[in-house]
Amino acid sequence: MRRRHLLLGAALSPPAAWPAFGQAEFPDHPITIVLGYAPGGLTDVVTRQATEPMQRVLGRPLLVENRTGGATAVASTYVAQARPDGYTLLMGTSSLAINPTLQPNLTPRDPVAAFAPIGPFCYSAQVLLVRAGLPVRTIAEFIAYARARPGQLNFANSGNGAVNHLLAVMFNRAAGITASNVPYRGATPGLTDLRAGTVDATFATPQDCQPLVQDGAARMLAVSSRDRLALLPALPALAESIPGFHGVFSVWLFAPAGTPEPIIAKLSAALAAAKADPGLRERAAAGAVVLVPGGPAELAAEMRAEAATWGRLIRDAEIKPD
Repeated sequence: MRRRHLLLGAALSPPAAWPAFGQAEFPDHPITIVLGYAPGGLTDVVTRQATEPMQRVLGRPLLVENRTGGATAVASTYVAQARPDGYTLLMGTSSLAINPTLQPNLTPRDPVAAFAPIGPFCYSAQVLLVRAGLPVRTIAEFIAYARARPGQLNFANSGNGAVNHLLAVMFNRAAGITASNVPYRGATPGLTDLRAGTVDATFATPQDCQPLVQDGAARMLAVSSRDRLALLPALPALAESIPGFHGVFSVWLFAPAGTPEPIIAKLSAALAAAKADPGLRERAAAGAVVLVPGGPAELAAEMRAEAATWGRLIRDAEIKPD
């Protein structure tokens, strides 16, 4: 009987060579990255660019799924409610830091509690663009011109609460000017009116700025990040004139809360490998996208900082959604 018990115990005990859960077993089938934006936009493009180097590390395909709606809440809620097994991820953005204050009825109401951070991916700075007829060529000239004409200048934006709207409000406050904001439904109508001289300025992506600059309809004054962009090295950062100024559109990778730490570690390592990939780095630089180093701890800190910055701005300026 004693020998039988020993044999039974040996049968039930895993061999020492068996891997722990969440390490070698993961992944054993494709992983889906969900995002709240339509195909072709910045978040969609950079997500798809990251999948190839990540799946080389993970050894399984990474699929991208676009779930639009609800100011990205449809996608983030779907992932927050998914099984925390590492197979359904969220490529979230600054909207996760903005929505809880701007639109507190949207879910998830507490993204910090709803998601397990994997790592920051990248950010996109925006450019302060002014119409060609405005007699300014530097940030200092623009601020002086606006201060001499309180309330007379205006900024186009993509809608109340959009990042370029928040940047304009942030710039107004930091520069001590009172330019008004003109909301549009999307970036294109505002840029069209800027070209026509109907509005004076806007914050826009470098790609959106180029056609107007090349046609002589507008000029770029500065970028919104604390550092200059490799794509536009001659264009100063706003922080060079307004110390501490930094406002960008961030892109972050998350898993549902409760995902085991070994799985998070493996996904974070794959994301880090992607950010170090020469091909991805080259494409990012060409698109004026800045890859951000770090893993789960850095993402948690970055998200808390952005939530504090945007939340305080939204409350102080009493910004409401459209």
